[in-house]
Amino acid sequence: MADIIYIIGIGEDGAGGLAPDSLSKIQRSEVLLGGERQLSFFTAYKGEKIVLKNGLKAFADKLEEVWRERRAVVLASGDPLFYGIAGYLVRRFGPEHVEVIPHYSSVQLAFARLGDSWQDAELVSLHGRPIRGLAQRMDGKHKIALLTDEINTPAAIGAYLREFGMTEYEIFVCERLGGAGEVCRFWEPDELEKGAFAPLNVVILRRKPEAVHERRRGFAYPDEAFHQRRPEKGLITKREVRALVLSELNLSEDAVVWDIGSGSGAVAAECARIARLGKVFALEKGAENLPHMEANRRKFRADFEIIHDKAPQGLDRLPDPDAVFIGGSGGELQHIIALCARRLRPEGRMVIGAITIETLYTGMEALKLAGMAAEVTQLQASRGKPILGMTRFEGMNPVYVVSGRRQD
Repeated sequence: MADIIYIIGIGEDGAGGLAPDSLSKIQRSEVLLGGERQLSFFTAYKGEKIVLKNGLKAFADKLEEVWRERRAVVLASGDPLFYGIAGYLVRRFGPEHVEVIPHYSSVQLAFARLGDSWQDAELVSLHGRPIRGLAQRMDGKHKIALLTDEINTPAAIGAYLREFGMTEYEIFVCERLGGAGEVCRFWEPDELEKGAFAPLNVVILRRKPEAVHERRRGFAYPDEAFHQRRPEKGLITKREVRALVLSELNLSEDAVVWDIGSGSGAVAAECARIARLGKVFALEKGAENLPHMEANRRKFRADFEIIHDKAPQGLDRLPDPDAVFIGGSGGELQHIIALCARRLRPEGRMVIGAITIETLYTGMEALKLAGMAAEVTQLQASRGKPILGMTRFEGMNPVYVVSGRRQD
């Protein structure tokens, strides 16, 4: 009975790039499993070949059938523990039954071709993942390595960089790393969008030494930094209130957030920058506000999804949230709170901004009816204003910040 599954990383140079011990394990195996490209390197193999297809679970089920009776080797691209299948297989079969022998990862080789270190790089896989949310993950980083796929190509990345005004990076693309047709070179942003690339590639973005870009730190940015309706008073949650709202939402990096009645999108933009690995959805009924939301989305490099709809319509197609902010309800506050309370994930939070006592009362009662622990803070701030070379204080309208927490 076999008791070890060997997972061996392999590069574009095929069998010639493997160590003698890895080649020996492959030659002595009875079943060789992997993708078509990896298996094609071993045309003279005498045992059975099984192609990885129909997803990881189906592949692991097939491996389960053979490994206990026959010596099995799994071939994987590069380092199988770097966005590869090894992590899944170790969890499935147990670390005592799996041995991983890594090859060079594509990112490792790409930085070697660039001639730069990579321990300080942000590593992002777009392989089989949406590009949405990349902006806030990248912003402020000096080096980013992007793993691509047939949808998120270098050309698509070039268009995305242009959309968010990310001109501070130089772009280095590596194709067919380690293979006979390897090509590594710098690209200008405009030519990148029009380029054609081999399916196997890695994109490295490195901040130009001379680049000047406003790096935003912290949170609760000044009101005037956001695009708003003018000359009419802009629909924006004021800075002082926004700071408390963000604190009450208590977002994790991977949080799913709903911003209902988003107005100018200020809260959504700030949430997206905090929950940079998560997803933020901004629902707004007023068509006149959408251009300002889009402008703030790009300016703050906060790639949230804008939804033109009136709550609770439009919420049913969204993933369950970890946090909900209700800045406007269009008279549907009680219904919206009840729906959100049902959809909130464990330990989820809901925050409501109210400027009238009627909204305050409705919000508190609806939260209690939904079985949530409710708290309220009245926030009344004053801002310093110049007067004849001195400073006076100008009071702002009071705002009630109502917070509800799941009691799981």
